Amino acid sequence: NFGGGGNSYGSGMGNSGSMPDTAVELPANTDSISSLTFNPRHQDVLIASTWDNKLMAWQVGAQMGKIQSKAHSQITNKGPVLCTAVTPEGDVLSGGACCTASKWTIGQQQTQQIAKHDKPISCINFCTTQPNLVATACWGKKLRLWDGRTPRPVRETTLEGKAYSMDSRGSKIVVACSGRKIQIFDLRNQNRTWQTKESSLKNQIRCVSIFPNVEGYAAGSICGRVAITNFKERDSKKNFMFKCHRKKEIDSSNKAKVYAVNAIEFHPKGTFATAGSDGQFVFWDKDSRQRLQKFDLPNETPISACAFNKTGNLFAYAVSYDWSKGFQNRHKYQRNEIRIHVVKDSEIHPQMRRHH
Repeated sequence: NFGGGGNSYGSGMGNSGSMPDTAVELPANTDSISSLTFNPRHQDVLIASTWDNKLMAWQVGAQMGKIQSKAHSQITNKGPVLCTAVTPEGDVLSGGACCTASKWTIGQQQTQQIAKHDKPISCINFCTTQPNLVATACWGKKLRLWDGRTPRPVRETTLEGKAYSMDSRGSKIVVACSGRKIQIFDLRNQNRTWQTKESSLKNQIRCVSIFPNVEGYAAGSICGRVAITNFKERDSKKNFMFKCHRKKEIDSSNKAKVYAVNAIEFHPKGTFATAGSDGQFVFWDKDSRQRLQKFDLPNETPISACAFNKTGNLFAYAVSYDWSKGFQNRHKYQRNEIRIHVVKDSEIHPQMRRHH
């Protein structure tokens, strides 16, 4: 039985991760990494944002299974950068603690302001179904849409809580808010919120990601659980939750330490990765409800962000403190790295569903 609330996935192909992943070169004393994204136009360009105000880009590639990376360029913002997105033209969008969002053309030394809020901007997405449309959400409970033609938003919506995570794909926008609220918007009908629901997850939502086929979304929480939810009511029988990012306590047979799910990223094949504050990432198949590959990394520092490139043969992840244990514990997690994993087809390919 895999469909219930607290079930773990079936173990698919077991454990892997024996081949060490390659670290890209970071500037000295880089602070925690807040986001990672690949450029969809130039798929081998990786972009990262940091808590010490930086946006950075690298040229990365894989030849004969080996990763090569070269620092491309970087720029410093006015405050900590919390979120990034990339336009189809390859420009980098970012938002952060300075309450503004900006557009950066990689290689240039200035940015252009494109959005503003009264509180820090925690989420930003480029909406591909409409020209130049950018969505921003903030800790001030606002979702705003911008088209770049005017300094004012073309639409503003008051959210049910602070925006913690947001994703946009096709005509859909999904925002995960404080109070375990999920709000779903359809850009084809901007006059109303399409759905507002309380998540089936019982703790704070940390991340949300829309399926590649735009039929639903995955949400991860601080309590080591992921909820798979379909948009259409008729598909609700496919909804389920599962446990992940947990470590059994050595002195107990039935107790486990629970870690936050910091990021969920879908692969082009429809399978997906989760990354957690336990310092691990795992590949999953939601349709067969199986764990495809668990990577036993020799790593205790949280993974704060992750991303697949456009073709899905590269997976980037940030080994970096996620602040889940507060400011007072920052000294325990001084390590900040961005590593690239070459994705094997056997690790990420969807599996046939098992019959129980």
